Amino acid sequence: MGISACLLGQEVRFDGGHKRDRFLTDELGPHVEWVAVCPEVEVGMGIPREPVQLIRIGETTRMMTTSTGLDYTDRMNEWAQARVEALVGEDLDGYVLKSKSPSCGLWNVRVEHADGSPANDGRGLFASVLLERFPSLPIEEEGRLADPHLRNDFLERVLAYRRLKDRG
Repeated sequence: MGISACLLGQEVRFDGGHKRDRFLTDELGPHVEWVAVCPEVEVGMGIPREPVQLIRIGETTRMMTTSTGLDYTDRMNEWAQARVEALVGEDLDGYVLKSKSPSCGLWNVRVEHADGSPANDGRGLFASVLLERFPSLPIEEEGRLADPHLRNDFLERVLAYRRLKDRG
């Protein structure tokens, strides 16, 4: 199963920290083989690093650093395409992404509009590529897995996905 590396406790966040999720590591972890990915580190941003944000300019969403305005959009999109293709060989049954992340967030990621107004209607760049390449793969954010109903639904989808793959 794929996962955002920070959720496993890997210190890969912009500030050198992590967002270890005890359910994922302690309860689910013994039953799955994790494939950890940190898009921002793997694309070469380093640790620690200047935070990035999503900025919407017209119909385009850009990933830019918050202070210096360095644009990582093209580099991230190219890397994400290649990384997601490499994940095909991992035989994933599901994926857990870090919520609100400009690279991994699946739902309601903060986006700054050109006029400076914020909205929570974005999706992380890596998450977008992952969803496009694997439209039927069970994908969820760690924050939503705190809800027992959503967690059970996700785990049922993972098991069903595996059963369908095994049937060939």
